[in-house]
Amino acid sequence: MKRHLALLLLALASTTGLLAQAPAGSAPNTPAGAMPARPAAADAARLRLADSAIEAAIAGKQIPGAVLLVGRGDQILYQKAYGMRALVPQAEPMTLDTVFDLASVTKVVATTTSVMMLVEEGRIRLNDRVATFIPDFGRYGKGDITVRHLLTHVSGLRPDLDLGDDTWRGYEEAIRRACGEVPTAPPGERLVYSDINFFLLAEIVSRVAGMPFDRFVQQRLAAPLGMRDTMFNPPESLRPRIAPTELCTPYGWPCEGPNQVMLRGTVHDPTARRMGGVAGHAGLFSTATDLSRYCRMVLGGGALGGARVLSPLTVLKMTSPATPAAMTSVRALGWDLDSSYSSNRGELFPVGSFGHTGWTGTSLWMDPVTKTYVILLTNRVHPDGKGDATPVRARVATIVASALRQLPDDSVLRAQRWTGTDFGAAGSVPRRADQADGRTLNGIDVLRADGFKLLRGRRVGLVTNHTGRARTGEATIDLLAALKDVTLVALFSPEHGIRGILDEKVDSSKDEKTGLPIHSLYGATNRPTDEMLKGIDTLVVDLQDVGARFYTYMTTMGYVMEEAAKRKIAVVVLDRPNPVNGVSIEGPLADQSELSFVAYHPMPVRHGMTLGELAKLFNAERKIGADLTVVEMKYWDRDSWFDETGLTWVNPSPNMRNMVAASLYTGIGAVEASNVSVGRGTDSPFEQFGAPWIDGPRLAAELNRRNLPGVRFYPISFTPASSRFANELCHGVFVIVTDRDRLRPVRVGAEVASALYRLFPASFDLDRVGRLFGADTVNRIRAGEDPAAIAAAWSRGESAWRLRRSTYLSYR
Repeated sequence: MKRHLALLLLALASTTGLLAQAPAGSAPNTPAGAMPARPAAADAARLRLADSAIEAAIAGKQIPGAVLLVGRGDQILYQKAYGMRALVPQAEPMTLDTVFDLASVTKVVATTTSVMMLVEEGRIRLNDRVATFIPDFGRYGKGDITVRHLLTHVSGLRPDLDLGDDTWRGYEEAIRRACGEVPTAPPGERLVYSDINFFLLAEIVSRVAGMPFDRFVQQRLAAPLGMRDTMFNPPESLRPRIAPTELCTPYGWPCEGPNQVMLRGTVHDPTARRMGGVAGHAGLFSTATDLSRYCRMVLGGGALGGARVLSPLTVLKMTSPATPAAMTSVRALGWDLDSSYSSNRGELFPVGSFGHTGWTGTSLWMDPVTKTYVILLTNRVHPDGKGDATPVRARVATIVASALRQLPDDSVLRAQRWTGTDFGAAGSVPRRADQADGRTLNGIDVLRADGFKLLRGRRVGLVTNHTGRARTGEATIDLLAALKDVTLVALFSPEHGIRGILDEKVDSSKDEKTGLPIHSLYGATNRPTDEMLKGIDTLVVDLQDVGARFYTYMTTMGYVMEEAAKRKIAVVVLDRPNPVNGVSIEGPLADQSELSFVAYHPMPVRHGMTLGELAKLFNAERKIGADLTVVEMKYWDRDSWFDETGLTWVNPSPNMRNMVAASLYTGIGAVEASNVSVGRGTDSPFEQFGAPWIDGPRLAAELNRRNLPGVRFYPISFTPASSRFANELCHGVFVIVTDRDRLRPVRVGAEVASALYRLFPASFDLDRVGRLFGADTVNRIRAGEDPAAIAAAWSRGESAWRLRRSTYLSYR
């Protein structure tokens, strides 16, 4: 905290001198092409490296196009449009004046700024209870939630309203539903990034100011700053300049089903769409040029030209750390400082800089020390929702920071270093003495740091998918393909395919970028064949596992090791963290007769090992005899959860979308084999489950009556867009994780199966649960045994596994 305040105070103190170099109210010059920097401010050649990074992202189909604007004070250093604004129904080139759906960038530009205006006027206090402004909100234990809690995402509210429920409409209905929410944790205890927080903040602004939120933003922010193209619900006249997002149903989510339209000028976020396009969490549209005026205002201490929007001390308060000191993720009021979301900070901008990203592919980052801002706007969800702007954001920010010249004087740089601490770009994790930036190094990072010596002269087959990437964002495929002394012969994909987006059998294909064959190991065969392995002397495995026995990546690795051993082909496993920690072990051991593609080895459901450790265990215990090398991680501790590694989360599979889902997967996922939807085809898979025949309130009451540690349940209805019960209304429960360290997810799964069988014996197919849980657990449930006793019976197998695995552990 002291360090951050020192940085910002020094930055604000030197603002006047910088602004004097150019007329404070003058608009940036915006020619049609790239604009190199003045040599005194930045290295023009280095800035042009951003072109290659963005063009590579376009070529890799991560984004269709982009607009980049880099500024320093009142000077634009670089500005350029890339690629295409639209790909369908007809191609349109990107232009500098393209209007983008900002998505969650709305939270900071519109909502946080508006709240802080009212704070400095004394009309709102940060510690005011939300119920002071919205009286109905105080129900169900939410009375102590404050404005500060909403701004910092520690309110305890869940991430969003049910995105799969498209039965409701209207701004007032969204507020009513938010008032009916039950918190998942006490305020100030957990950081849960929540859209509900911010549309409530917008409602507070509207009530205090006595006008609609969009009118307040227009009158108090956009108009004074000359942000002419910044607004909610842009008019039809702007449509030709608006970047389209995704083909979607008018109110539905996910974007599947009949009556689809291309969203262009209509907000992409489904909750904001149902609210009429005006919301505090999403809905603002803007251009790079308008956002540059906003950034200049913030870095100018709250003023641009003759317009003062905020006071200097308000800017300082808004951008200073505001989350509880014990939290590893550090956020300011609205703004992101140092968390798993801050990949757009890159590798070089210091702590003290701040920014935000948007789901549609938008981002901005500001550094008050160098007075630099980076605006990168993309519509990465166009046209099919499958793009990814995360890697290119990080690369561009790093390039920009490295290009800066004439840095502040030594007193400022000393202020940055005075605590003797630094943090990585993706998360605040305490460093070890030999650790460069606080983040875990995956196996690919360790291999890369060693110059890929292990693979020199090898002809390599790579078993990987989209999770195989370096911490800096480069795909393992691209890193190996670029090596001159390594021959990458073929790629092998596991379940869900090389891009991790399929929930079905996968055909073999060809990689568009490298031209290499992609052999599917989840299609016609689950094992590599002679033909697939022709010309390969080394198989490299780089996959992100999730710590569950029935997650099939470990089986794919096991089969690869078996086939490699038969042919004297070496195997190299690039290790990655167990995201749900490497200490916790839980669940019944799979019997030898139950081994299959979803149970490769007799082990508990939650095994507590990394993929590299499992490879060593399989090789010895199953007597595979492979020529195995595991490239171990650095700086990973067994008791670490994924969000404590500082690494960027990449969905290991289409429905494994966050750490909450991963923490519940070993339990809720085990029930999926039965006739129950576990939320596939919704926005919260593995956090909810249901079926048309379930009575949700009755089931939630029964599960809550069990007082299970670390978890609570509430009734919910949802309509999956795909998978089991697609397009059918399901009733069930939503699972709230209140303490993941106390949570026993496999026990939760057994409790769920037992409750379903007790309450709905004529409808629930208990036998099919045995596919993932095992026959013994099913038989015990059928016999009416208490789930607590069933879980206790697992302890002998758990202890045996803990002893057996100890020989193969690589990390303390």
